[in-house]
Amino acid sequence: MWTYLTQPFTFTLPGFEAAELEPWRENGEQWRRLRVVWPGYLASLNTVLTIYVGDDGLIRREDYDVEIMGSSAGAHYMSDCTQIAGIMLPTGHRILPRTPEGQALTEPLLISIELSEITFA
Repeated sequence: MWTYLTQPFTFTLPGFEAAELEPWRENGEQWRRLRVVWPGYLASLNTVLTIYVGDDGLIRREDYDVEIMGSSAGAHYMSDCTQIAGIMLPTGHRILPRTPEGQALTEPLLISIELSEITFA
């Protein structure tokens, strides 16, 4: 959860690489996309991910291949943002399988996480 809750701030650390990709259309919205490569010194389930950002600047989706699980392709949707100490955080997380073309499948739901009682210490 650390990586989910610290993005996009984590991407400013040394060694991260980022490049903007072509926009993506989904559910009647157009999202900007950013390809991010993690540095080797930080532990992560994956080294490359694609971030999808809405017009409001909030992360809507994150695609990655879980390398420790044979590079299983996942589409991680983030929702229900709440403001905590002036920072917007998504409290709803749903991870679905993803096709090689980037389309998220509607089932099976792989992971569902609902966060509450979040504080910064």
